[in-house]
Amino acid sequence: MSRIGRLPITVPAGVKVDINGNEVTVKGPKGEMKRLFSPVVKIDQDNGTLTVTRSSDEAAIRALHGTSRAILNNMVVGVSQGFTVILEVDGVGYRAEMNGKNLMLYVGYSAPKEVVPPEGISFDVDTKTRQIKVMGYDREQVGQVAAEIRFIRPPEPYKGKGIHYLGEKIRRKAGKSGKAKK
Repeated sequence: MSRIGRLPITVPAGVKVDINGNEVTVKGPKGEMKRLFSPVVKIDQDNGTLTVTRSSDEAAIRALHGTSRAILNNMVVGVSQGFTVILEVDGVGYRAEMNGKNLMLYVGYSAPKEVVPPEGISFDVDTKTRQIKVMGYDREQVGQVAAEIRFIRPPEPYKGKGIHYLGEKIRRKAGKSGKAKK
């Protein structure tokens, strides 16, 4: 049995879970998420805990068992606590600032790049530490928006300038070496 899939999911106070066949709706203080799961896994709710069981022991179904449980757990955690990804802006003259709800990035292009947050996503910029926080209740969407922001100016290997995740190790290359004198 899957080690991840067999773990029960505790539903915190303030979160409501509705199971309608394969469709699961999770409502909480941060938002509401709805997802359709595969019919080979069965989701049960009992006394504030959710359990995911599978129909057979085939390899593909075992993998789907753990994945379904992880997605369901992310839905419950997302609507109750939310998710945050932190990005850092490195480079001389590089900065980020807010323009209403939109994120403005000044990262070496002739014009600033504007990032409009999709529904359910919000940004927070700390100009002192040059950090951008991407926050939301859908873990997939938070990660995708953060990746798209990083793609605007990924870190380059010579000086490390660009936008990168907090704590990301940037592989550095040696610069040019001068011609040896005779």
